[in-house]
Amino acid sequence: MTTALADLPAMPALLPAALDVAGLSLSRGEVRLIADLDLALAPGDALLLTGPNGTGKTTLLRALAGFVRPDRGAVTHEGEPADTIGWLGHADGLKPNETLRQALRFWAGLHGTPRHAILPLLRLLAIDALIDRPAGHLSRGQQRRAALARVALTGRPLWLLDEPAGPLDGAGRERLADLVGWHRGRGGIVIAATHQVLDWPGAKTLALRAAA
Repeated sequence: MTTALADLPAMPALLPAALDVAGLSLSRGEVRLIADLDLALAPGDALLLTGPNGTGKTTLLRALAGFVRPDRGAVTHEGEPADTIGWLGHADGLKPNETLRQALRFWAGLHGTPRHAILPLLRLLAIDALIDRPAGHLSRGQQRRAALARVALTGRPLWLLDEPAGPLDGAGRERLADLVGWHRGRGGIVIAATHQVLDWPGAKTLALRAAA
């Protein structure tokens, strides 16, 4: 455990987390991406979605979030998706002229998370010194770390992350692992689509393959 992780303040308790997927099938146009997928995740679980481009990693994440209607099958959350899911897509959700302090105060307020959690989260992600810098003046990796802090501030138990480590260097991936470990330790669930090798202890892997 890093010192920054140990210094994180108490956060509001997470809602109960669980995810069940039964017989899920997904297509893109006429191409079947996923057929009859069954999946069950419990508090503290992590799942890495791997595979080449075009195999349905993002489509699956979007179906789990309720953004895409499956061809058949069901996705069941412990609670309502709007109260359960913290989403991180390819966009970081930051305004170029807004500082991290301004952006993250907004997100904390939106989700009822105490503002005093912001700086320790940024410290954990090693961008606390940038808190008053506009997002447009940050590197892509720094922006991604800020977006991960934004997800943490939602206080939602199920994180769906699309290529969270894409622009991160080795140190950034270690910080991401710390953040994910903290969330799982609180009973959260993390599902990430990734081309990067992510060393998350105990994480399950679902390798998607190109359609025949």
